[in-house]
Amino acid sequence: MTHKQADCIFTGRYLLTDGFQVNIVENGGIAVKGDTIVAIGEAERLRREFAEAPVIHEEHGLLMPGLINCHTHAAMSCFRGLADDLPLMTWLEKHIFPIEAKLTPEMVYSSTLLSIAEMIKSGTTSFCDMYLFSQEVARAADAAGIRAWIGEVLYDFPSPCYGPVENGIAYVSELFEEYRRNPLISITVDPHSVYTCSPDLLVRLGQLAADNDSLYVIHLAENDAEVATCLERYGAGPVDHLHKLGLLSNTTLACHCVKVAGHEPALLAEKQVKVVHCAESNMKLASGIAPVVELLNTGITVALGTDGSASNNDVDMFSEMNSVATVQKVTNMDPTVMSAEQTLRAATADGALALNAGDQLGTLAVGKKADFIVLDLDQPHLTPLYNIPSHLTYAARGADVIHSFVGGRQLMKNRRLLTIDEPRLLAEMRVMGENIFRLNNGGLTA
Repeated sequence: MTHKQADCIFTGRYLLTDGFQVNIVENGGIAVKGDTIVAIGEAERLRREFAEAPVIHEEHGLLMPGLINCHTHAAMSCFRGLADDLPLMTWLEKHIFPIEAKLTPEMVYSSTLLSIAEMIKSGTTSFCDMYLFSQEVARAADAAGIRAWIGEVLYDFPSPCYGPVENGIAYVSELFEEYRRNPLISITVDPHSVYTCSPDLLVRLGQLAADNDSLYVIHLAENDAEVATCLERYGAGPVDHLHKLGLLSNTTLACHCVKVAGHEPALLAEKQVKVVHCAESNMKLASGIAPVVELLNTGITVALGTDGSASNNDVDMFSEMNSVATVQKVTNMDPTVMSAEQTLRAATADGALALNAGDQLGTLAVGKKADFIVLDLDQPHLTPLYNIPSHLTYAARGADVIHSFVGGRQLMKNRRLLTIDEPRLLAEMRVMGENIFRLNNGGLTA
């Protein structure tokens, strides 16, 4: 008898394929060959069909799609807790901007790796990043083996990374060439916002994104000040401003969208713009609560992001899911909105759709990439178990993840990172933190 071929079979107590409780497979698993899922279903059947493949089994394990963090600034982990509980502009102008001006490529590489370590250990297998020195962000992601969409933030004024904006456009073009055939790294075009980029620059970057078939990632309608500035300068709010410039499309990834109202949700839906909701950051910075329920009701794909660790202060998507669901319920005074299943899908399947990767990621299915995580359900806060999406949204924690796989490659085994030297990295970041602390207090040693 000839058996089907697979590199490995992964099985557990439960298999969650797509975020819906009704589709849970008890004693289920997946078969993986290369970076792709080749079979899915009951564990016993997989063992029979792929009899020659090794089996990795977790008695109390839940296999599920890896979480997708659609908006973060990974290297800002080095600023975590540096200057909390301050007004936004004070926080930016007195603390973050002055230190960012002193960033080096080495600092960004290590700080990004720190965020990636945290993401892997809390269940994230893909992330979309916008920051400075993005070549170093890409290098860190590539070294760690995580899947990533990465862009260099661009604006009218000189950057600590590339200097004048012309150099920035050349920098991004080089990134496209370097990573065009990389299976894990996708390059994006990232204008910072409508208030830091002139209309000409926004349009030019839109063309750059179109020429390279990439996402156009932008902070949009994040707070009242942004809306007021845009109205004063251009006579239109941020959404209408981008629309007039012809920059709303199915490749636009609009991050935050806290201050959208009136006709704007319908316009975003019509143009098939994807929205990334960053609940915890928006609350901590007192930007407001995005009208997620209204956005969803208009047919907009809403994904989730943590934003950077300087304004969250973590990149744990399980924590983010809990916040998203509960805050939307109390904001709308309706316990039925933002259900556990809907929230879980925002962190998985809808995250993949937002990145235009729904055919490859977000659910566990034959032909999709083997990006998945395994949680240990044998814990007090996860017992008893009635509804898995409910537990994942309201009770689970990032620390419940025991194994992580991206493209079939194991990145974490029994909570131990396999592609990152965690003790060495933590020691390095402690030293960096001491230097940043001195810098923030006026005594630069870096």
